[in-house]
Amino acid sequence: MTTIAYQGEPGSNSAAATQHLFPGSAALPCTSFEQALDAVTLGTADLAVIPVDNSAAGRVADVHHLLPQSGLFVIGEYFLAIRFDLMGVPGATLDNVTCVRSHVHALGQCRKVLREGDWRTLVSDDTAGAAREVAELGDVRHAALAPPAAARHYGLEVLRAGVEDDPDNTTRFVVLSREATFAPVTDGPTMTSLFFAVRNIPSALYKALGGFASSAVNLTKIESYQMGAGLNPSCFYVEIEAHPDQPHVALALEELRFFSSEVRILGVYPAHPHRLQERMG
Repeated sequence: MTTIAYQGEPGSNSAAATQHLFPGSAALPCTSFEQALDAVTLGTADLAVIPVDNSAAGRVADVHHLLPQSGLFVIGEYFLAIRFDLMGVPGATLDNVTCVRSHVHALGQCRKVLREGDWRTLVSDDTAGAAREVAELGDVRHAALAPPAAARHYGLEVLRAGVEDDPDNTTRFVVLSREATFAPVTDGPTMTSLFFAVRNIPSALYKALGGFASSAVNLTKIESYQMGAGLNPSCFYVEIEAHPDQPHVALALEELRFFSSEVRILGVYPAHPHRLQERMG
């Protein structure tokens, strides 16, 4: 049976994404992103399902920094519609609630209901973990913002359903593997994830990315971060809507390599249908 590592607890959005992608697989909940990635690297898990960004909250902290250094490869992506319910212990009501627990991203994605209730908030490591904490406390004054599955898993009652600010709230997950399984160029719409470090020269980033513009390659994401201390050149995580074996993309990558000290392809994988739906909608 395939074992899938994810960060979070049973009932979390990561657990839901894992089951959508790999129904019937063995789940390996992890306390941190590093632990989930290490599980794949060490062979404890076959794959990892990791969130990389959310339509409301932006990028997931640390993930883009961890991916290039993990030695793992992106082999797929998945977009999950995010739903949050306000839940409490059996017998609790909205009038009882004085404190709401959840992950910092969930609290940020449910500001309207929190403002209406004027409740105190506490940050938990995970949305489903917040539900577990409320169940363990057994206190009607404490509630959690968590996915609907968490209420069923921890025996809580939904006090108010669908409290997310944005009904189109979506989180994008990537599937990580020890093996580089690149999608063929003939497989249709494709995404490519790559890492590069620019040379320490003036206008290096401008020149490195110039090939993508002149070759009409669409960059859907670029994230920068510093590796180490001091004045080291910045490193970048980039995603493009194209396949590296396409001639115009190969030209762009050739120019990127000329102005970079390092370029690594982290994954070539099918674009999720959600991308086309967003473009059409």
